[in-house]
Amino acid sequence: QVQLVESGGGLVQPGGSLRLSCPASGRIFRINTMGWHRQAPGKQRELVAAISYGGSTNYADSVKGRFTISRDNAQNTVYLQMHDLKPEDTAVYYCNLADPLNTYWGQGTQVTVSS
Repeated sequence: QVQLVESGGGLVQPGGSLRLSCPASGRIFRINTMGWHRQAPGKQRELVAAISYGGSTNYADSVKGRFTISRDNAQNTVYLQMHDLKPEDTAVYYCNLADPLNTYWGQGTQVTVSS
């Protein structure tokens, strides 16, 4: 199985920046897609960004131009660089890895954007 552990969340003022990291460990199929989702209180979990093994990316419209997803295949790690953070970005952020058989999820890291 695959284990994912997010880190890098915290409290930041509007307009600030954070970088989230999520290394994967275990039995990892080489060709996979990794991504980030978020869930605010009382809301459904939504896709933030995703990146394929080859580097193709997708972003939610709400974060385009502000967030950048990247990955290090040698270290099985996905990152989310967040700039110009807004209060509506406040949520628990979860990383995931999808291979041809399974989808795996981390436990989440809290991001709070407030003055």
